[in-house]
Amino acid sequence: MVHTDAWWRDAVIYQVYPRSFADSDGDGMGDLPGITGRLPHLKELGVDAVWLSPFYPSPQHDAGYDVADYRGVDPLFGELGDADKLIAEAHGLGLKVIVDLVPNHTSNEHEWFRAALAAGPGSPERERYIFRDGTGGEPPNSWQSVFGGSAWERTPDGQWYLHLFDVSQPDLNWDNPEVRAEFLDILRFWLDRGVDGFRVDVAHGLVKEASLADWTQPSQILGGIDPAGPPPPMWDQEGVHEIYRSWRQVLDEYPGGRVLVAEAWVAPADRLARYVRPDEMHQAFNFPYLEAPWEPSALRAVIDESLEVNNTVGATTTWVLSNHDVVRHATRLGYPVGTPRMHGVGAEDPQPDTALGLRRARAATLLMLALPGSAYLYQGEELGLPEHTTMADEFREDPAWERSGHAERGRDGCRVPLPWEADAPSYGFGPTDSSWLPQPATWAEYALDRQQGVAGSTWELYRTALGLRREHGLGRGSVTWQDGSFAFRNGDLLVLTNFTAEPVELPAGARVLLSSEPLDGDGRVPADVTVWAHL
Repeated sequence: MVHTDAWWRDAVIYQVYPRSFADSDGDGMGDLPGITGRLPHLKELGVDAVWLSPFYPSPQHDAGYDVADYRGVDPLFGELGDADKLIAEAHGLGLKVIVDLVPNHTSNEHEWFRAALAAGPGSPERERYIFRDGTGGEPPNSWQSVFGGSAWERTPDGQWYLHLFDVSQPDLNWDNPEVRAEFLDILRFWLDRGVDGFRVDVAHGLVKEASLADWTQPSQILGGIDPAGPPPPMWDQEGVHEIYRSWRQVLDEYPGGRVLVAEAWVAPADRLARYVRPDEMHQAFNFPYLEAPWEPSALRAVIDESLEVNNTVGATTTWVLSNHDVVRHATRLGYPVGTPRMHGVGAEDPQPDTALGLRRARAATLLMLALPGSAYLYQGEELGLPEHTTMADEFREDPAWERSGHAERGRDGCRVPLPWEADAPSYGFGPTDSSWLPQPATWAEYALDRQQGVAGSTWELYRTALGLRREHGLGRGSVTWQDGSFAFRNGDLLVLTNFTAEPVELPAGARVLLSSEPLDGDGRVPADVTVWAHL
């Protein structure tokens, strides 16, 4: 059954990266009480829900995506009672709460994995993971970690375990009934505590092709699947859909429209749409849209295909421009169109045009928020935050930096703690100067208190856009393309983006409601600007 009135179909959901949002105790690490204290900011901004990246007990080898206990809170972030309070405070403000779930792998410090190492080959404990014998001292196959290097690690007794990510993240065996039962229980644990849904990490990776056949194609961080190549044996296997159908049954037992959101780097688009069929997940991030170049034909093609394939399964499209795994779009768009995708930016790398990047980012955001469906915002983008592109390498913590042999800078640059107050210690991130990643000196100009109430600021642009989006029902609307330029109608609004170097005219009688930058003196739309106008 397709729930056409469900809240998530047009929701704007704000991603909080807990360690970098707000620090309540001054230790330099964001925490759950800090998030709770800043929830009024999200209410004022106008979002509908908050998604929290992992806060579970973890050795933090991959910033919490190496989970040691799925039913607790890491002391870095607080305690279980703090999670309960956050959920209650959010609900009191009318905000939904989505939490991260990491089912592809656990931490190597999870009690299950410690038991597997202790029990030895052939034991039931090892059947919860993917252990195999090698050949002649070599790994069982040629698979590579997406962080670089082999995807296999040898244990002292000679067996190997699979880790598609860091060596500290052993992959679970989803053919094992114990694993399936455990995660159904984990879902219920958090649903019973009031969470409104789960963002599912590496949703396309749980099931591996049974033979574990060799795979020699190159892997890259969040590289997705090449639709022109052979199907990889570790991604997008048919068996994942059975898992999500069983999860959906659990969520449907609870009131209030609880949701499952797929992080699935899957192509082509019709393969991704299979994850959001009526009896599976509710949403899947639109990564082809995130990766599309700032070029009108490419963007229109992604928009059209996304809307078409999702419509075939009765799902809405979930748009996104930035998250904790990619270079922030205010920086990406500051490079020449066609620049190859980057996995982090360092001080020695070519630097972006910061002003151009922000100009295009504001235009891209207005374009995205005018599209029908749901949209995700990444913390700090409402401030216009760029990537920290000059961070000294000594501060990098992303495992991709070391495992790639320093070939990839990694994702730390988009994870730098937020600036709330220009003149406060750590720019208001916490009560002290401590910050787990260094904040650049330019952070003061992006601070929230420098933007609230300031006409034309990026924060005010976002706040106004979210209000108009709700007022005009854009998330429940449709796209009707207009002739002659990159423009479409959605309900009673005309949305126009100028990708050309020259200003373009608005249609006669158009009344501008919002523009990502001021129009020129003749009322025309300048380059790299998006306008919402009423006709």
